[in-house]
Amino acid sequence: MPVQLGSGEYTFEVHENWAKVPEEITLGDCAAVGVDRQNRVYAFNRGEHPVAVFDADGNLLRTWGEGVFTRPHCEPHGVHMGSDDTIWLTDDGDHTVRKCTLDGKVLMTLGVPGEPKPYMSGEPFHHCTHTALSPRGDLYVSDGYGNARIHKYTPDGKLLASWGEPGTDPGQFNVPHNICCDPDGWVYVADRENHRVQVFDGNGKYETQWNNMHRPSGLYMESGTKTPRFFIGEIGPDMAVNIDLPNCGPRVSIYTSKGELLARLGHAHAGLDPGQFISPHGLAVDRHGDIYVGEVSFTNWDRRVRAKGEQLPPGLRSLQKLVKVTSSSSTTR
Repeated sequence: MPVQLGSGEYTFEVHENWAKVPEEITLGDCAAVGVDRQNRVYAFNRGEHPVAVFDADGNLLRTWGEGVFTRPHCEPHGVHMGSDDTIWLTDDGDHTVRKCTLDGKVLMTLGVPGEPKPYMSGEPFHHCTHTALSPRGDLYVSDGYGNARIHKYTPDGKLLASWGEPGTDPGQFNVPHNICCDPDGWVYVADRENHRVQVFDGNGKYETQWNNMHRPSGLYMESGTKTPRFFIGEIGPDMAVNIDLPNCGPRVSIYTSKGELLARLGHAHAGLDPGQFISPHGLAVDRHGDIYVGEVSFTNWDRRVRAKGEQLPPGLRSLQKLVKVTSSSSTTR
């Protein structure tokens, strides 16, 4: 019987081997996940087949992006699904955002491939991390690893404004990692190394922040409602002095649109057992309420190798599915 996480309305079965990947294809770190209107799942990963497309049962339908997202220069990082059946792919290593059709045709590129702007200059881009379209039509890009900045564009790629600077004060960032926009135009930023989500109006005016989370990386907002819930992938401790610290993740947490915690899914420690995570880096939720969790497992386990001398396990997973359980009487873990 599958392991279950959560309780009550937020009970999920862990389907860790959901993705049926042929032997000749290896998924690398799965940095981001998207789900289209047909419930097809797009895994933006760091293997030789950058975009792997699955049906809802985990069958691999196709791959694409080969020759466009080519490592080591490219570093797949963020996914946003457009309402017009497009997909926005943010490439950390290549310093670009590409708008593509669902079968991989590149329609627009923001940034100059392979040419970052100066470190912490505030100019787009230097290791950008994620992209989101506002329901009002504006485009926002978090520029997080070599900048501490949010950029606002028109949908056709004209830069309108930028905000943010390095630091810990309200409106400052320490790795703005993921971003999303609600129906009222508010912008939510996973400010990862400041352990918070910051909330702004559509022009970058600071409004509030959500705290008491650990290194929020993945940030997904459900659609189709005025009061959406937010799903946050939290990365656990990874320094030698705290790598075994319990209760700080890795985990998936669910919040209201006001920042109230509804549920936490996961285990006290990182690990390979069902119900444990390694590093939830990007996630998405389908129309049934099932959660797809992409993990940068190889990168984070390498930190365990350095910190603890552990070997890299064979068959390390980087994508799993949490299936929503409708009965509230389920046994939980």
